[in-house]
Amino acid sequence: MTTLPLPVVPTDTAPGPADLRSVWPATTAERPHGDVLVGGVSLTEIAESHGTPVYVLDEAEVRERCRTYRSAFPEAGIHYAAKAFLCRALARWVEEEGLGLDVCSAGELELAVTTGFPAERILLHGNAKSPQDLALALRLGVGRVVIDTPAEIARIAAAVGTGGHQKVMVRVTPGISAGGHHKIRTGSDDQKFGLSLRDGHAQHAIARILDQPQLELTGLHCHLGSQITDVRPYLVAVRRLVGLMARVRDTHGIALPELDLGGGHGIAYRPGEPALDLTRLAARVRAELAESCAAAGLPVPRLIIEPGRAVAGPAGVAVYRVLAVKRTPGRTFVAVDGGMSDNPRPALYGVRYAPRLIGRHSPAEAERVTVVGRHCEAGDVLAEDVPLPADIHPGDLLAVPVAGAYHLAMASSYNLVGRPPVVAVLDGRARVLVRRETLEDLRVRDIGL
Repeated sequence: MTTLPLPVVPTDTAPGPADLRSVWPATTAERPHGDVLVGGVSLTEIAESHGTPVYVLDEAEVRERCRTYRSAFPEAGIHYAAKAFLCRALARWVEEEGLGLDVCSAGELELAVTTGFPAERILLHGNAKSPQDLALALRLGVGRVVIDTPAEIARIAAAVGTGGHQKVMVRVTPGISAGGHHKIRTGSDDQKFGLSLRDGHAQHAIARILDQPQLELTGLHCHLGSQITDVRPYLVAVRRLVGLMARVRDTHGIALPELDLGGGHGIAYRPGEPALDLTRLAARVRAELAESCAAAGLPVPRLIIEPGRAVAGPAGVAVYRVLAVKRTPGRTFVAVDGGMSDNPRPALYGVRYAPRLIGRHSPAEAERVTVVGRHCEAGDVLAEDVPLPADIHPGDLLAVPVAGAYHLAMASSYNLVGRPPVVAVLDGRARVLVRRETLEDLRVRDIGL
């Protein structure tokens, strides 16, 4: 299994416990008094300097994970899935590491291109692209537009014009159910994404695209879901999509040169949880693709994959301050100054995290507590039934690892609580990437009095 380097422990620190080496960034180290360093920077000092809640993003971890993908799939196109989290600095990091970008809105596209990301290395997808999404993508010259619905074929062709040209792919629903929760399974026929392989919609769309001379069909695209930890669904997808490629060859005389298997690569959020073995995935997919193409008499297409969470997720740490501790007959609640506005995933998907006390060493025994947020919802729970020191009290700091994906990207200003900042760390230095959303920011948008 592919592993990343162990934590770099400065000479004035003591090695952290085993959990720091499993779900925390590889640069994590712990000082004897309980402070935790990421990227050589104290999380306690970041909390004091920038306030809480605050997201800390380890640049070295992001870059190393990009390199790990490039090493595992040297012949493939790797496109970072921007929906996991995108800011200008992150776009620059993945571009410098040789990755492409997968975006699903004009907002993501505009941010990336104005950062300097080459448009030809960007892929636009989405089940309901707005006219603004398509207009900007075509104007900037994105490398691929992934067609998700038949109506897009005529819209894109008309927008390109008779003298224009745009490369496109078709998102195929291969009829595979995979993923960590039913709300993030996107490869089955009963959801909104893609064109079904089973009922012929995908084949019909392909025929229509091939009738549009200004559209160049480069290949097939699929995305099975998220948090997939088993290699087998990807192998089934390869077989089914190569089968469709063979039918396209037989019907239209065209061998499609690209196959995009999407992403959805599962990561561990707590020690001991399974994660997708990237080395095994690469070897098995490569072998299956070669065998399936040989059996069908097809040349092997160029593979494209779209990791998002697996690149950014383990590089992020969220830091909160405890506001209150409430002990009831059945449960102890530890309330922090964030919650579902900066991390809605526990409420949406029931995801579980492993928060830990930072900033001080506690001699107290651990007790099972529920870490909750500050919002007016009973479902505002960040971590349920987790061990924390029994002497935890208001003012303490809690750090939650694996917070780099689908946190700030899905954040809101519920209860008019501003979204947290993002602070990057690298080699003992910290810098703000995204500033905190202030009360002034929230107020100036309200112009209706």
